[in-house]
Amino acid sequence: MDNNYDLILHGGNCVSHDGISRSDIALRDGRIVGIGDYARAKAANFMNVRGLHVLPGIIDSQVHFREPGAEHNEDLESGSRAAVLGGVTSVFEMPNTRPTTTSTQALDDKLDRASNRMWCDHAFFVGADKENIDSLSTLERHFGCCGIKLFMGSSTGDLLVDDDEDIFRVLKNGQRRIAVHSEDENRLRERRSIAMETGDVHAHAQWRDVETAVSSTRRLLRAARATGRRVHVLHVTTAEEMRLLADEKTLATVEVTPQHLTLASPSCYDMLGTLAQMNPPIRDKAHQEALWQGVREGIVDVLGSDHAPHSRKDKDKDYPSSPSGMPGVQTLLPLMLEHVAAGKLTIMRLVDLLCTGPARVFGIASKGRIAVGYDGDVTIVDLNSKRRIEESWLASKCGWSPFSGFEVRGWPVATIVRGRVCMREGELLGNPSGEPVRFQESLTPLSVR
Repeated sequence: MDNNYDLILHGGNCVSHDGISRSDIALRDGRIVGIGDYARAKAANFMNVRGLHVLPGIIDSQVHFREPGAEHNEDLESGSRAAVLGGVTSVFEMPNTRPTTTSTQALDDKLDRASNRMWCDHAFFVGADKENIDSLSTLERHFGCCGIKLFMGSSTGDLLVDDDEDIFRVLKNGQRRIAVHSEDENRLRERRSIAMETGDVHAHAQWRDVETAVSSTRRLLRAARATGRRVHVLHVTTAEEMRLLADEKTLATVEVTPQHLTLASPSCYDMLGTLAQMNPPIRDKAHQEALWQGVREGIVDVLGSDHAPHSRKDKDKDYPSSPSGMPGVQTLLPLMLEHVAAGKLTIMRLVDLLCTGPARVFGIASKGRIAVGYDGDVTIVDLNSKRRIEESWLASKCGWSPFSGFEVRGWPVATIVRGRVCMREGELLGNPSGEPVRFQESLTPLSVR
């Protein structure tokens, strides 16, 4: 046995392809090089994790870090700091930020800004718009790009491709799986008066109603079948969509968010007001149960936080002037660990949704599993820890969470990115050293290790 290791994780409950077993994990040069009994091995660092569960590094495949901007807007440093404090080792950022990520230059600029500033590994979506459709097949293969994002309905920002002809063109230009915000823009425009006339956030789910989501997803699936393009439907919220998508698993994968699995209307709007406002909206318990059924039946492939922070000042504006979106990258794992404790899903299914699922859906190279040869991305959690989510713990610049005050069972205690411990017991260690995530469909000679 080679005793030259950088780090050994000793005695933890390792959650891997082989189930859950008490195994040591040996890491060297940023990779996992051994799983088994390494109690007698020598290493530069030795971490006793007995009694804790050792998971593959958590991947949050939908975040919005809104830099550059005002003092209270999120940026790549603060957003990634929140990520690792919450046990997340990799994030995929959406393109509807400032400036929008719709070109090679914008993507390169974002990669440059991320260098030596982001605590976790990262990749960036390129947004489809009517000007860059013919370039999408090139853009999706760019280093550091996790894929193309299509907005069929308007949300935060001005990215939008809403007519069928252009949607077909987007799907024809490229091969990688394309992520889609699926709401019908024509119906949103027709029904906007509902929000304007009431001035009440309870109307948000009436304005952006079930049919707004379902009709858009039907259109998307028709286009996907016609073009043979794989699609990933983000933040699904309705029972009807879940049934549609269950019949299209050859082409379509499914994301749901912890918010939609945890909050339900109308009580969320009663308690939180515009802090509960997001797109697509939080819906009633019948739809929430349909999402959980999709989790249980394996229809849902991925959980994403849809971390989209806005300042408290902006969120306190009168509806519908208040922006949609809420922070979530730091609370993603604690919330879902509470659902594990409550018996809603198993820890193995959680790993499937937050680790192996994103790796499978997006073709991530060397992440998503605890396996020899994979990146040394590890999230260590204490399933017996009972904690309260406090605003003092949050690193996001917005400073609030819809889940402030929630009591959870299960807590991230360490975050390891490519073999480097960057968070332990709630404290950041070292300096930001996140790197771009690599993807199997866009590997180049320079990105092959």
